[in-house]
Amino acid sequence: MPCYSLRNIIKYPWAVLRTILVVANNIYCVPTYLVWMFLLLPLRKIHESYYYRIEGILFHWLLANVSMWSWTAGYEVVEMGDDITTAFDKRTLVLANHQSTSDVPLLMATFNAKKGVLPNIMWIMDRLFKYTNFGAVSLVHQDFFIASGKNNREKSLQQLKSHILQCYIPRKRKWMVLFPEGGFLRKRKEVSQRFAEKNNLPVLNNVTLPRVGAMKAIMDMLGAPSDINICSSPSSNPLGGCGSPVAHDAVKQSASESTIISSEAITKDDDDCDNCNDASYAMLNGQSGGCLEYVLDITIAYPQGIPLDLPNIVHGIRDPCQTFLFYKLYHSSEVPRESESLTQWLYNRFYEKEKLLEEFYRTGTWPATCTIPPTVVHQDLLRYLLIHLFFITSTYVHLQLILMLINYTNVMCVYLLS
Repeated sequence: MPCYSLRNIIKYPWAVLRTILVVANNIYCVPTYLVWMFLLLPLRKIHESYYYRIEGILFHWLLANVSMWSWTAGYEVVEMGDDITTAFDKRTLVLANHQSTSDVPLLMATFNAKKGVLPNIMWIMDRLFKYTNFGAVSLVHQDFFIASGKNNREKSLQQLKSHILQCYIPRKRKWMVLFPEGGFLRKRKEVSQRFAEKNNLPVLNNVTLPRVGAMKAIMDMLGAPSDINICSSPSSNPLGGCGSPVAHDAVKQSASESTIISSEAITKDDDDCDNCNDASYAMLNGQSGGCLEYVLDITIAYPQGIPLDLPNIVHGIRDPCQTFLFYKLYHSSEVPRESESLTQWLYNRFYEKEKLLEEFYRTGTWPATCTIPPTVVHQDLLRYLLIHLFFITSTYVHLQLILMLINYTNVMCVYLLS
């Protein structure tokens, strides 16, 4: 009881202090990242791949700071399900349900502990994010900002294809994160349920029906089973590459399996999947961009179904808790490419998420057949301290350089006017 009372007494002063520290963290980290990228621009002209390799490291360190916010507030991440280590250095599309503004910071915290993921990741996010303090960082890192709304869908999908072709493939990015629901659960739930009732689809409460257009565009751009010789060789791919007969048969088998949602129930009045039926661009001018190798389906579950949000992560007033990530890893050959089959496949994944979350919120348990049992994602305090030291030192050096430049400019002005 005394400990509980003490925690309540210091909770709000500690929240104010945390908020000040997070604001300061943004002030000395984000500009430092941008200044380094500006100073290294000559390297981009000389050797672009080295420039973006350095940028990826700095981007990882910057997101590590965000990971530290949730970790120091006691908001742990617990992962379970399939073993995803084989996908760390492979082209992987990450699909996740979207409940609140804390989804991205908690995914960052999870990926921060995975070697080589954050330096080579591309986030697909709402274009409003462009106008936040991290917007400039995402522009330099070449994440993709997607516009919501029916009027913007077709244009956004074409822009996504161009972005994959011009940025994702040339920069040799690996992971790509997509939230297929297209918005937070609380914002889309009512619309999704009306659409489900209208079209005889299951009514979902813990997730919403996904939009398929962005995923279809990604699958088209990064290769389809019928695209011959644009993927890795059979020797490097246990399924023979996504252009091989083995993979093609796997896709046909996957499409023919019994499904949770029947194809007859799926209508295309509210989706944009058919706008993406053109051929794959994974090979252009004779150069192979490489295929997508895995699709990682992540189900995010918050305690009692009450999501954290970004203010919680910043001030830390909410009591420490654990957020659960359930992984299901698919080889790309298991994912259909044809519009209707892909829509059915993605709908089925979200129906599975609904059942998983429903069972977890009711019983507090997950399926017993997990390859990886529930494991807390551990963070490295020493690494956090070293990263902060780097950003603080860099900020000091950059300020000194700016002051020297201002002083030199003043001296030259006085000299010229004298």
